[in-house]
Amino acid sequence: MKQDLSDKRKDYSKNYIDFSSIPDNPIKLFSNWFSEVSESELIDEPYAMNLATLDEDGFPRSRVVLLKEFNSDGFVFYTNYESQKGKALETNPNVCLSFFWDKLEQQVIIRGRAEKIAPIQSDAYFHRRPLESQVGALVSAQSRVIAFDKNLESEVEKRVSELKGQEVPRPDYWGGYLVRPIEIEFWQGRPSRLHDRLCYRLEGDVWEKVRLAP
Repeated sequence: MKQDLSDKRKDYSKNYIDFSSIPDNPIKLFSNWFSEVSESELIDEPYAMNLATLDEDGFPRSRVVLLKEFNSDGFVFYTNYESQKGKALETNPNVCLSFFWDKLEQQVIIRGRAEKIAPIQSDAYFHRRPLESQVGALVSAQSRVIAFDKNLESEVEKRVSELKGQEVPRPDYWGGYLVRPIEIEFWQGRPSRLHDRLCYRLEGDVWEKVRLAP
């Protein structure tokens, strides 16, 4: 089956980057953009981001994960350390994160290196999660092959019943990663495909700014 999409296009015109007034630190600009996106009723999950890693076989793999914190050091997400992404990060910590907020015609692309956060930080976040989500981390061997008829919901219900009123211990194989950025690109859609692109690159301890052709 063939489907021709060559005539599908959209002209972007909602905003622009003012290159004469940009902050020296990209985290500041990201914070500004993220605040605007978060306040918009047009974006359901502004914290949804694509995480791309490199598997041991040399093939890239990408999936959507949720941003749970960002600060001056970088961007934090949580996962099972024994999952496909966890194994990939153990071998190669170099990653790419990307956000696409289509209704605001904006994209942010982040290259950096992932490292595990301190266990105490993972503990704190884990115990803020709903009980069912905490138990889900216990019963799901993420990325492993399981039977088609395996009933994960019933297992969660059983464990929730058993653990009700107790603190669920965070499993050692579950926790957070901090992605320390080395490059952050801000993309703003513009008419006639003449998009605004602003790239920050970390040179030593200093962020250098460059404009990229669309």
